[in-house]
Parts: sequence; structure tokens; C-alpha cells
Amino acid sequence: MKKELELYVHIPFCVKKCAYCDFLSGPAGEEEKTAYTDALLREIEHVKEAYRGYRVSTVFLGGGTPSVLTGEDTARIFHALREGFDIQENAEITMEANPGTVTKEKTALWKKSGINRLSIGLQSADDRELKMLGRIHTYQEFLDTWKTVRRAGFKNINIDLISAIPGQTVQSWERTLCTAAELGPEHLSAYSLIIEEGTPFYDRYAAARNAQDSMMGKEWMPLPDEDTEREIYRMTEHILKEYGYHRYEISNYAKEGYECRHNLGYWERKEYLGLGLGASSLVREHRFHNTADMETYMRIFGGNALVPSETASVEAGKANPAGKAAEEIEIITEKEQMEEFMFLGLRKTEGISCRKFRENFGKPIEEVYGGQIRRFLSLELMKKEGDRLCLTERGFDVSNAVSAEFMM
Repeated sequence: MKKELELYVHIPFCVKKCAYCDFLSGPAGEEEKTAYTDALLREIEHVKEAYRGYRVSTVFLGGGTPSVLTGEDTARIFHALREGFDIQENAEITMEANPGTVTKEKTALWKKSGINRLSIGLQSADDRELKMLGRIHTYQEFLDTWKTVRRAGFKNINIDLISAIPGQTVQSWERTLCTAAELGPEHLSAYSLIIEEGTPFYDRYAAARNAQDSMMGKEWMPLPDEDTEREIYRMTEHILKEYGYHRYEISNYAKEGYECRHNLGYWERKEYLGLGLGASSLVREHRFHNTADMETYMRIFGGNALVPSETASVEAGKANPAGKAAEEIEIITEKEQMEEFMFLGLRKTEGISCRKFRENFGKPIEEVYGGQIRRFLSLELMKKEGDRLCLTERGFDVSNAVSAEFMM
């Protein structure tokens, strides 16, 4: 019986880098995008033999903004994936898309390629907040994209939202939340803004903090305070519940049956293979990622098709599943696997299975984490429901602190 595998494919291109973005992405010309697609197809050809023993349950095309590719290049990628991997008939196949990069012609090719789920970056329904974030679109342009993909027949769509935006209030977040929910997407992701080092936001707000000044010119509004952030977090679940969405992970909400299978796989530590620039993988006990240097990646996969001696073999894949572009190949210890089982699993509202812990590690969970579990149960930060341990509402409020206690 074949093992389950998830595929992630990274497209490192966008129209314009957003002010808060620290992802591996940036603008590029059409020739560069096509050359990268060619290289990606060669990487798929290189690794496919090592994964003959797997069946793919989910595919996620992320970035960057994958929808900046031509419909033809997107179709070429999915043709190569289907030729190279055993993809389940009912696989969840997701592509990220941003307003301003979606056309009727592209959506037709996406459907033909087998894409059955889209994730659209709205972030805010307030044009001032969108401008603050450095987004390339207005809310109206998002609506145009929404209508285009619905008319194309996509029936499983996620909308991405960001809270704690500079200048945002509880009231403006509520408007964004209700506006998005009223459209009726099958899934909503509501993330809190994190200001990452190396982004324009970090440069501006780090300087503001150092100067003890929350304003960096009129266009740089102050960040919401902790009380506002906490209220935003608590009201999100309440409001979305009224619209028929249930929270199944700290920042993710879905209508029944539309939970993102790909992301659930990450939180449940399923095996996944990353393809493309900088893409990360977890295969058996191996963790590795591709080079994040475009020049290096293109040197490896950008020339003529790899000769047979350079392609990965089935036997090599059994010993080391990483491809030619992989860096920092790490074998994860049992201790690290147990830690990940806990802190990733506790992100889900249903928590973790004690039975699966024993099956995976050959010992009861109480033998390893008995002290932490008893303490958090007594503090009412965790609860036990049958076989499962999960965080309470109070536990989710301090989830980072709780999860840290399971790092041995």
C-alpha cells in the first residue's frame, strides 16, 4: 500500500512586494517566469522516481503569487506533476491567487489543470488599510476577481484576511470580517500581522520604537495595542460562528467539510515534499529545504534536461529523499518528533490524539508529558475529551506559552 504524500510547489513571483511580506518572492519579467517554470519541470523529473511509493493527497501551489504565471505555464506545471506523481483522484489541489492577476482565460486553464481550490488574498475590505499594507488592489478589484472565479465554477475558495494592521480599529476589522463572510467563501483564514525583520514595516516600526514615537509620518499609523488585538481575536470566532463557520485551527475557519486538508497535513506531521525555490520538505525522518538562491537553483535545473546519471534513483530515495537543490538535510530525532507532534497538533481545536502518540512513539503520552498535562488540566488551559487533548478557550489565548512547555 502506498504512503500518503503532500506536495507544495513554490512560485517566487509577485507583481509588487507588500510592505509586510518576508516570503521568498519578488517581481520578475515574463521570460524569467517561463525559465523558472522550465527549471521546475526539470526538478519534478529529477525527483519523481524517488517517490514512486507514495500517493499524493494534496497539492498546494503557493508563493509569492502563483496566479501571476500565464495560464499555459500553470498548466505545464500540473501536467508534469500528474506525469511524475500518483495523484489521488479526489486530491485537494489549491492555488493561491491575488486580485489583479486573475482573468477568465486563466481560470479556464486552471479548471482544466485540475485545480479545485483557490486561496485569494483580500487581507482587508478597507482601501486605506490595503494601501497601508502595500497591496496592489482595491476592494472593488477583489470583488471583480471574486466574481470571475465563482463564474468559472470554483466551489471551494478561501479568503485570506489580516488583522492588527497599523491604524486598524475593532470596528474596521468587524466590517472586513462581515464583508468577507457575507460573500460566502467556504473557508476564511484570519491571521494577525507579524512584523518580520527585513521588511519595510520592520524598518519603519523598529525605528519608531527606538525613537519612542509611534508615528513615522502621516502614512505610517500606529499599531493596534494589545487590548485591541485581544478583542479582535476573540470577536473573530464569535462573528464567524454566526455566519456558519467553525474554527478548526488557531487562525482558520471553515464551513463544515471545507477544512484545508493540505494545512491539516502540516499540523498532523504528514509527509510533504516541497518543489521550487526555497521549498521545505518533511519526508520520513528527514527535513530539508531547497536552495533559496535563484541563481543556484537555475544553475542546477535551468540548463538542458538532466542526464540519467544525475536523476534521483528509487534506491537513493529510500536512503535520502532530498533532491539536487536540497540544503540543510536534517534527520529529526524522536524527541524533536514528539515536540512537533504536540505543538503543531495543539494548534487545532480538536487537539491531539493520545492513541496516535502511542502508535507513533511506542509509549503513552503521560510517560513523556504527564507533568505538563496535569498542570494545564488543573489550570483549565487544556481539557481531555475521550482520546483527545486540546486547548480550552483560555488555553488558546496563551497558546504560545502552553506550547513552549512541551519543548523538552
